[in-house]
Amino acid sequence: MNTDPLEMLLRDTLREDASASAGRLDGLEQRIVAELGERSPRLGWVEALRQLVAPTRAARLGQVAVVAATAAAFLIVGAIVGRDFLSGAPSGTPRVESRETMLRSGAENELLFVLPALNAENVAVVGSFNDWEPSPLSDEDGDGIWTARVSVPPGRYEYAFVIDGRWWGQDPLADEYVRSFGEYSSVRYVGGGGDGV
Repeated sequence: MNTDPLEMLLRDTLREDASASAGRLDGLEQRIVAELGERSPRLGWVEALRQLVAPTRAARLGQVAVVAATAAAFLIVGAIVGRDFLSGAPSGTPRVESRETMLRSGAENELLFVLPALNAENVAVVGSFNDWEPSPLSDEDGDGIWTARVSVPPGRYEYAFVIDGRWWGQDPLADEYVRSFGEYSSVRYVGGGGDGV
């Protein structure tokens, strides 16, 4: 059998390449299985939703930490607000008087508005006490806690915050909430009755 020299050269080259590549093929299946095992499977939308609803233990702990920090912040703000309105309030803060004393003297109270808005640039309060015109809140120390004091006579007041142009009507410090025209507003009662006196 007479073989062409070019054909022999090709055959020898292919044999050398095959024998050189044979070493790389050893354990190829195990390497592929190991690599595939390290990849996380692609989740369908149902499974992704299930993971959001029932996250891992670490994610639940993170959620609990965020809720606890938020609750602590509101407790601190509540303690400050309570201290300002109850006996022992710092000077310059109006004292809480009985409703009868306020009605007799015509005294006004101050509503203290406190809102944590860490990344806000502009915060205002609008309400029935200012004809729904914005009254700015200030954050003098830049800690993200915005405050304002508004003098009002005794009565019931609806209000909401406007944070960077967006309505936010559910103040955690409100006495109650009302919903009108599709938006929530907060309600505070000043002077003890709540009957609009």
